[in-house]
Amino acid sequence: MKRKPLFIALAAAALTFVPLAYSPAVLAQTAAVQPKEGWYKHLVEFDAVKPHAELPKDDKAALLVDSRPAARRYDTGHIPTAINIPDTQFDKLAPTLLPADKAAPIIFYCQGYECDLSHKSAYKAEALGYSNVKVYAAGQPDWEARGELVAVSLAHIKKLMEEKADFALIDARPERTFEKGSIPGAINISDSKFDKESAKLPASKDTTLIFFCGGLKCDLSSKSAVKAKALGYKKVFVYPEGYPAWQAAMGVGATPGAAGVPLIQAVQAGQGGAIAIEAGKEKGSISVPSFERILKESPAQIVVIDVRDEKDVKKGTFPGALNIPINDLEKKLDTLPKDKPIVFTCSTGARSGEAYDTVKLLAGDLKTYFLDADVTFAGDGKYSIKPH
Repeated sequence: MKRKPLFIALAAAALTFVPLAYSPAVLAQTAAVQPKEGWYKHLVEFDAVKPHAELPKDDKAALLVDSRPAARRYDTGHIPTAINIPDTQFDKLAPTLLPADKAAPIIFYCQGYECDLSHKSAYKAEALGYSNVKVYAAGQPDWEARGELVAVSLAHIKKLMEEKADFALIDARPERTFEKGSIPGAINISDSKFDKESAKLPASKDTTLIFFCGGLKCDLSSKSAVKAKALGYKKVFVYPEGYPAWQAAMGVGATPGAAGVPLIQAVQAGQGGAIAIEAGKEKGSISVPSFERILKESPAQIVVIDVRDEKDVKKGTFPGALNIPINDLEKKLDTLPKDKPIVFTCSTGARSGEAYDTVKLLAGDLKTYFLDADVTFAGDGKYSIKPH
């Protein structure tokens, strides 16, 4: 019986935590590559890596680790969601940057088949007791060759600013979120209004564009970046960690709202009578305690509408919530209930706030609120809410 090439056998055995199958193109490429001396034994290819680089980042996704040097490689372009642990600094950085759970999935990569940094780091991780370690041997060159989005670091953005380079930062969050605070010099083009406001982009298609939004739980930047590439822009990047990371690192914060006693409103809720809705700090928002109380005690008294994309909602949402993606909201205004208060939700408060603004502008007679908070869904019906 004809034996399969060793590389294919190793790659197939490596997919213990990724359910995707190889594409014919990937299989052909894999068959042509033989493992080199010193390579790590558990290998994965592009199809196994891509799900773990998508935004919003899944809490169960593998940790992607870029083993290349920071300034010359990682900072200027890496796989989205990846952290940087240069192999030369592995012993120093790994204890604080690698997961506490030694069974957590980790994928190392570097500069392609001729680069052994990822393999070296993988062996070191295994020596520390990590049991679910893989290497994406094709690495960054393969990722870019497939036309995937490339991320840059905060350090690279700062460097471009200091050099007064020809580039544009685009904040893809809604206007109301942008106005609370953003990276200095950023242009605001909300992803939901990208088609209408794309004229704000630089005229030259050779200008470097860097899109960002509300962090690793926000996919507005990646969606807008794809649209910019479709318009012909040649140098499009994302900064996945977004404004929260910039704010934490640079100490730049939004101007806090005026302090005061939250407003309690008695809102008529159809046949169920009036319910008490406590307003949040932001105009139009519902306070987290009020929202949680209503969900627990009288969920039928409100209509919760999750304005994230369908693929994100499938991973988890609030019990009984309807799904109307923010980009479809204007077209579906006539379907919104008029007999109950509506609470728009998302994962960060950005899109839910935009949904509130949209409905107030176009259908001001509706009773609407939005949840201004960071929400994490566990996928088993459980969730956690962190107020802003």
